Order: sequence, then structure tokens, then C-alpha cells
Amino acid sequence: MLKKLDKIRFRGHKRDEFLDLAESPNASDTECGDEIPVKIPRTSTRDNEELRDPAGPGTIIMASGVQDFNRTESDRLNEIKGHLEIALLEKHFLQEELRKLREETNAETLRQELEKERQRRLELEQRVNEVLKARTEEAPAAQQPAKPQTQANGTDKRSHTVSSRLQKWFCDKFGEYVEDFRFQPEENTVETEEPLSARRLTENMRRLKRGAKPVTNFVKNLSALSDWYSIYTSAIAFIIYMNAVWHGWAIPMFLFLAILRLSLNYLIARGWRIQWSIVPEVSEPMVVPKEDLTVSEKFQLVLDVAQKAQNLFGKMADILEKIKNLFMWVQPEITQKLYITLWAAFIASCFLPYRIIGLAMGLYAGIKFFLIDFIFKRCPRLRAKYDTPYIIWTSLPTDPQLKERSNATVSRRLQTAASRSYVGSSAPTGISKDEDTSRFHTTKRGNFHEVFNLSENERPLAVCENGWRCCLINRDRKMPTDYIRNGVLYVTENYLCFESSKSGSSKRNKVIKLTDITDIQKYKVLSVLPGSGMGIAVSTPSTQKPLVFGAMVHRDEAFETIFNQYVKITSASSSSES
Repeated sequence: MLKKLDKIRFRGHKRDEFLDLAESPNASDTECGDEIPVKIPRTSTRDNEELRDPAGPGTIIMASGVQDFNRTESDRLNEIKGHLEIALLEKHFLQEELRKLREETNAETLRQELEKERQRRLELEQRVNEVLKARTEEAPAAQQPAKPQTQANGTDKRSHTVSSRLQKWFCDKFGEYVEDFRFQPEENTVETEEPLSARRLTENMRRLKRGAKPVTNFVKNLSALSDWYSIYTSAIAFIIYMNAVWHGWAIPMFLFLAILRLSLNYLIARGWRIQWSIVPEVSEPMVVPKEDLTVSEKFQLVLDVAQKAQNLFGKMADILEKIKNLFMWVQPEITQKLYITLWAAFIASCFLPYRIIGLAMGLYAGIKFFLIDFIFKRCPRLRAKYDTPYIIWTSLPTDPQLKERSNATVSRRLQTAASRSYVGSSAPTGISKDEDTSRFHTTKRGNFHEVFNLSENERPLAVCENGWRCCLINRDRKMPTDYIRNGVLYVTENYLCFESSKSGSSKRNKVIKLTDITDIQKYKVLSVLPGSGMGIAVSTPSTQKPLVFGAMVHRDEAFETIFNQYVKITSASSSSES
């Protein structure tokens, strides 16, 4: 054991280079203190007698040597142990530093940047080598041995210098333009999306309103000219326009108006107060935005912006869908008119001179804009009968209207087929059960009339064939399972049906006869939230408190459908009784 310790001691650094154990941070009292018990081997009397010095009586030579040896070895062990602990602490500290460095610096991005720099360096070296090679090839040709004809050599040198100057001048003048036409790969940049914030939302809405203000003012002025808001202004504009079209000055007139508008904008930007508008502009009051908004105010703001965006997107979608349906022959009688008009315009452009075509189109546009539209706006019946563009545009359907029409036609066919099958008792009996059940409206649990125990003629209206998702709140019940039920609400001709989403018997479903309803109104379940709520309250004689159908996304549509059907049924029943 002592030999192994000596080997370990002599392999490392010198003993003087190690830290003192007292300065070691982790040297504990039990490890490096002087209080470590050292087992001293006991010596017998015989050994003591052998160890006594023969020269002097009672002197011990080897005993003290053994004690010193044992003490030094224990000190060595404690010293080595302390250095091992210091080394382990340093290793742990270095590992932590390495981990932090790896987290702070991304090795992959550094590696990619190094690769790019290497590629650039190689390209530059290749270009430099090509330039050097070209110069070395030109140098021998320039340094050819001189011929006795000195005059010829002089002319060659002059031509060479002139060509080099021309080449240098060409590179200086057009080298930058040549570099601009060099193809480079496109860099795909990903735009970072901003997080949702109420302040940013209101600011963007104000920016949109300010940016669209010139366009809206221009449209208002055109409509004011067509409506003869100012009789003198509209009369002067009509006379000038018709005169310009008749003499072929329509395009110069529009260009002059554009230049005049830009000149006025320049003067306004310089501080001049100029108002050139038919309709007087109304200055809107400046609304100072609030710095700190409450949760309800933020929620109401988001709802208002969402409503405006919904209406704007709906109008844009209607316009685009009508244009698409016009060109896709969705309404053949309307597209046929456009088809004939395009053929007539094509034939006229082939045989008539463009001056006559432009004159006819300009005169028609002026008369239509200043006279015909004014008469049609004042007389709606004439417009509904004779205004062809207006009739075509209003009769063009959108995609939701087409879907409603298709659903209505399918439901009518199903109703007529069902009525025919049940009118005569001598109908053919070879119809299978699957074909018979396919005639009725089905839900997730089966046929509609079987789920709610209704007659076979009862089926949901075309507006709510898929139903409205909601939750039924029955405040007469005290159990939580019966108090709130999630499901789907349907409206038929005579009933209001609620299908529970939980699997079980049909007792969890709710059927309310429309004639039994005493009151129906919109309801707000949680008064804390802003807005008018998302619920409908229905009162019946059989319930003490109204039944509430809450959490309906399309609450207004459902309420109008239920209320209209309720009014229809009650008016029909009252008329039949009278």
C-alpha cells in the first residue's frame, strides 16, 4: 500500500506546488484536521527489548520512527484526498461553464456562417487566380522581342495602349450595370407577427379609416354630381363633359383634372387652406385613446372591431362571389346577356372606327351618369323595371344564397316524394327499409321524428337543418346533471326540439310546442360580460322559471327564426279559432 501511495505521489506535481490543506475550500474538519485517530501498532515487551539501544539503557530508536512514519503517511492520505476533491470541484465548475457557453452560443449558426465565409473566400480566390492568369497570358504577348522595324513597334504599342484605355473606360462606365444583371438566389425572409393588443388594434383601425378617407370623399363627390346636390356644379360639369367627348378631348380633360388635383394637394401641403369639394366635409371630433383599459372595455373593443371586420369581409365576399357567378354561368339568362353584349362590341370594334366607338361610349356614359341615374334614384319602380345593370347585379346570387336554394329544392322534392308515397294506400310494397328511412331527416342518433317521438312530417326548417349548438339551463332543477345540458337546438313547423349530447334515453331531450310558449326573449346569462348576451329565454306554463338556451354563437339568427315561426303558428291558430 505504501509503495502505491509513493507512486501516486511521484507521478503528479511536486508537493510544494499543491495548495495548502488549510486553504482548500472543501477540506472538512474530519478529513484534514489533526483529530483523526491514528492506529499505532502495539509493541510487545519483547519487541521493546529488541528495539532498545544497546549503548544506552531505556532508549527507544525504532518506536519513535514508526510513529513518525505512520503520522506522515496519514498526512499524505489526507493531502491526496483534499487534492482529489479540489480536482472534482474544478471539473464540475468547468462542466457548468461549458454548458452555459453552449447555451449562449448557437454552434449551428456559427457553423453555417463559417461555411458561407469559406465559400466566399474560395470564390474570391478563384476570381483572383483568373485575373492573375489573364494578366500572365497578356504579359508575354506584350513583351515579345523587338523587331528592327521601330515604326511598326511604335504603332503596335500605341494601339495596345489605346485598346487598354478603351477597355478600362468601358469597365468603369458599364461594369456596375453588368454586375446588376448577375443572377442571385432569392432570400426568403419570414415576417414576424405582432402579438394581439388592444392599443395596436385601435391604432390600426384609425389608420385604415384615415387612409380610406380620400377614396370615400371622391366617391361622395361623384355621387353628389350624379344626384345633382349642387345644381350649378352638376350642370357645368355635364356641359363640359359632353363638349369634351363630342370634340374628342375626354382623355386630355381627365389628365388635366388629375394635374389640377395634384397642384391643389401641393398647395394644401404647403399650408394653404383650400376646400375643393361638392359635399362639405364634416370634421370628426378627435377621440383621445385611453391608456389603461379594463378587461370588459378590451373585450367590448375586440367585439366591435370583429363586427366591423365581419361586415366588411362579408360585403367584399358578396361582390367577388357575384362576379364569379356571373362569369361561371350560374344564372344562364344573366350571363347570356353579357355574352351577347360582348359579341356585339367585338363586331362593332372590327368594322367601326375607334373614334365613333369612343364617341358613342362617352355620350352614353355621360347621359347615364348625369340623367338616367338621377331619374332612377328618384323613381325606384322605374329602376326595378328598366335599369338593366342594376337588375343584373341585384339578381346575381352569392354562394350562401345558392346553398339555401339548393337545400330548399331538395327539401321540397323530399316532401313531395313523401306525400306521394303516403297518399295512396296501393303504393308498391317493394321499397326497402333503408330507402324508406332515407326520406326523413336524420340526426346522429337516428331519424328526427323517432328521436323526439314526433310525427313523420315534422322535420327541421331549412335554416336550422344542422341545428344550433347550445346548452339548456333548466333553473327548476337542482341537480347539476339536470341543471345544464349540452346539445343541439332544432326548430320545426310546430315544435322547438333540444337534443342532448349525452348518450342515454330520450328523456334527456326536450320538446316544446310553439303554441305553448307564453314568452320568448333574448337573454344574457352572465351580466359581467359586455354585449347583449348569447342566450334565449323561453317561458312555458309547465315551468316556474324560463328555460334558457345559452352559449349560442348564432343567437340572433336562432331568435329571429324561432320568433317568426312562433308568430306564424300563433296567428294561424288564432285565425282558425275565429
